Amino acid sequence: MKFLIDNIFLFAVAILSGGALLLPLLQKRGNRVSTLQATQLINQGKTLVLDVRDSDAFAAAHLIDAKNIPLKDLPQRMVELEKFKAKNVLVVCQTGNQATKAVAQLGQAGFAQAYNLEGGIAAWQTQGLPTVK
Repeated sequence: MKFLIDNIFLFAVAILSGGALLLPLLQKRGNRVSTLQATQLINQGKTLVLDVRDSDAFAAAHLIDAKNIPLKDLPQRMVELEKFKAKNVLVVCQTGNQATKAVAQLGQAGFAQAYNLEGGIAAWQTQGLPTVK
């Protein structure tokens, strides 16, 4: 008992650091799909690929048949996507972080089947999957 009282600070630090390590696992990560799952969605033919990177990054390399709407323009251009509300929407950015924000915006606009490509186009290219310029 004396050991516990003498080292309470160390125990508190250990518990807090352990909790901090578990926090990302417990947080809701949204609708994320792997490159394999994304390929399956695209191959079904009922999926819009939405690239939310800026125009220069999109021009350098993007998924086949992707539509480019930069994240900053998405709220104003949401009307362009209305016809895809009943379809799957695969959102792509460079690493997956910006796509998370876009998926949240799409969800608020009523897109129930919006998915974030986990790892973004970087993960897609790492897997050797095709892109176009």
